[in-house]
Amino acid sequence: MMKAKHLLLAALLWTPLSGAAGQVVLPPPHFHHLALNSVNPDAAIAFYLKEFPSTARTSWEGMPALKSPTNVLIVFQRVAIPPPADPEITAYWHFGWNVVDSRKSLEVFRAQKLLMPFYTDDHGDYAGISSDTYPYPPGVPGRTRAQLADAVAQKLEPSRISGNGYISGPDHAIVEFTGNAPERFDHIHMWQDGPLCAQLWYVTHLEAMPRRGPATPVTEENCKLARGAEPSWPSLNVKGTYRFPTGGVRFDDVAMNWYPNQTGKALGPTLGHLMDHVGLSVSDLDAWIAKLKREGVVFLRQPYSVGATRAVMIEGPSHEAIELVEEP
Repeated sequence: MMKAKHLLLAALLWTPLSGAAGQVVLPPPHFHHLALNSVNPDAAIAFYLKEFPSTARTSWEGMPALKSPTNVLIVFQRVAIPPPADPEITAYWHFGWNVVDSRKSLEVFRAQKLLMPFYTDDHGDYAGISSDTYPYPPGVPGRTRAQLADAVAQKLEPSRISGNGYISGPDHAIVEFTGNAPERFDHIHMWQDGPLCAQLWYVTHLEAMPRRGPATPVTEENCKLARGAEPSWPSLNVKGTYRFPTGGVRFDDVAMNWYPNQTGKALGPTLGHLMDHVGLSVSDLDAWIAKLKREGVVFLRQPYSVGATRAVMIEGPSHEAIELVEEP
């Protein structure tokens, strides 16, 4: 009886709703997979199985894959030569995992020499995890030069509790570990040429859940904000990271968050790079195709087959490839 109630509730939740002017509001997609290009998928999968033991080897439509406990996949596309992996030239920057105890994971990764330096200032000093740096100001994941000086003046001390850090993965992947929570695939971190406009794009076209943003609703008129003048630390770049404005969305329990483009050049297409595309699953692909075409979204590939699955490839606001796959 309880199961029947749950099924009825699910059916009600997923019934298309009528929007303005009688338009159908489609259920939001589910986060399905991250596609990585790799010269050796088997070796890459073995690496992630070792470092994140809750994962499992699997396959998806004939391609080798890694499954997170929440059924999110990393799908590996075999390539003949190492894929470009410069972390600043496309929208996809790195991906991240929750770990049960990030301080314990820190020591495990340190022993294997996997840690990437998390720079604490522009002098080259670094830590292995954020909790070994000065605590952040409220709502800001980093400190500018002035805020670092203020931390010194206040004689602040690191918390040494939980925190996040980064390891170097196969094919030069950047993998964030963050805790403390049950281990799972947690997020995609990105750059966007216009972070708030990108958030509006994902909410408008893909029915994504926006991250908590400014008090004023984001619109086409107010989303165009210039990049902040000051970088902040800790950062994977000794020069710091520009973190204003920021934006992001969520599909299920996977976040897609972003900072502004860090360079003076527009971000390039992601296809063919290490982080090739993100896959979202929908139950009615034809309805989504009609909606996205009506809204003027750019299609990189028209309907095609991935094994027994139908899919299309669209382009996000900073030339990121997004695959919609049909899964009833």
